[in-house]
Amino acid sequence: MLEDKPKGTACDPQQPDLDVPHAPHAIGRRTMSRILITGATGFVGLPVAQQLAALGHDITCVIRAGSEARLEGVQAQIVTCDDLFAQSADWWAQQMADIDTVVHLAWYAEPGKYLTSVRNLDCLTGTLAMAKGATEAGVRRFVGAGTCFEYDLSVGHLSVDTPLAPETPYAAAKVAAFTMLTAWCATAGIEFLWARLFYLYGDREDTRRLVPQLHDKLARGMPVDLTRGTALRDYLDVRDAARMLAKDITGTRTGPTNICSGQGVTIRALAEGIADQYGRRDLLNFGAYPENLTDPPVIVGVRNDDNLSTSDG
Repeated sequence: MLEDKPKGTACDPQQPDLDVPHAPHAIGRRTMSRILITGATGFVGLPVAQQLAALGHDITCVIRAGSEARLEGVQAQIVTCDDLFAQSADWWAQQMADIDTVVHLAWYAEPGKYLTSVRNLDCLTGTLAMAKGATEAGVRRFVGAGTCFEYDLSVGHLSVDTPLAPETPYAAAKVAAFTMLTAWCATAGIEFLWARLFYLYGDREDTRRLVPQLHDKLARGMPVDLTRGTALRDYLDVRDAARMLAKDITGTRTGPTNICSGQGVTIRALAEGIADQYGRRDLLNFGAYPENLTDPPVIVGVRNDDNLSTSDG
């Protein structure tokens, strides 16, 4: 998930750009690029920025003012602002001067609130302003982050050909962004990639989410109340997701893609696997909560054929 951005307008570009030319080629990977990343201090954005920096790309991070320390050693130029979704297309065009690729990973995603928040409208309009600025700046490639919740979840196993049927304002805003950016980038001659994220877990995950809650309670010897845990979900370590994203960002793929493991695991099996790390399966109280009758029984991604190895750098 991606970090929240508070309201505000003050923005402060820092450090001049470095001139690193790029030379695209037809297959798989390109040479070093100048990449602008939003959400680079977030749960997904930071490992992606680390991957791209390690590959030698020239990185510019647009982050919230005061969060510079959260970049954790990523060598990057920094642009700070209070609310990136409040910036104009002209402001974005200025920040994207000489940028080759834009990687837009920021979005409002506070657990328990983001699915129905009005801030999804702000994120949508801000994203479109960003795309307009990218066009004015002559950006070659635009990469956005979507969600598995864009799909018709009743299908269960979800490929990029699965019909879209968003059921929440969050998912609808993502579909709207995908639809508009697909058409706009085609008109503007910009390569466009839309990476739909499934159930990611790992370092720096919000403590209100399932996996960190399980670790926290089990480590403290506290019981964990759960449903029966029969729902099948597609979980992927955020580090593997970052490797997959870095491969697609620096490659030639366009259109939608799924960032997923391609394998389902029940919530029960997930919880038991974490409990085994502490030797405390006895603390798992399955059936304490009723099943959510509207919750789809299966949400599993279908992987793209050339993205099968999460070990690729």
